[in-house]
Amino acid sequence: MAKVEINKEELKKKGGKTLGEFKEFIAKGNVVDMAVGVIIGGAFGKIVTSIVNDILMPIIGVIIGGIDFTDLKVEVGKATITYGNFIQNVIDFLIIALCIFFMVKGIEKVTKRNKKEEEAEEEPQKEENTVLLEEIRDLLKDKQKV
Repeated sequence: MAKVEINKEELKKKGGKTLGEFKEFIAKGNVVDMAVGVIIGGAFGKIVTSIVNDILMPIIGVIIGGIDFTDLKVEVGKATITYGNFIQNVIDFLIIALCIFFMVKGIEKVTKRNKKEEEAEEEPQKEENTVLLEEIRDLLKDKQKV
């Protein structure tokens, strides 16, 4: 077996560079924003699950004749297929997707409105001296025409 030589100084430089890049990556706002999004998403998921299980599913059950989806199942031999849980999860997914769709749509609307307001504010305001000088210039031009 051949002995592999390791240059410790080069290893330290590369490791230090990689560690620095990792620190820079972690410090970026995107990573923090993503972490916050995951945490809020988890809490939001609990709220939506509660809305589905405690409010919407009982209403849907009454509309379709009191059927509780979670109790729907088929026994095939010794196996039990609980397709009601699958239906429940599909409905959960669709409602969560719908909520996220409307949330994103609302956020885009607010973002566009804020962007328009910022653009309106960004119009350069002329200084009072500049306005006065332009008025004098215009008056002199009008006087020369007469």
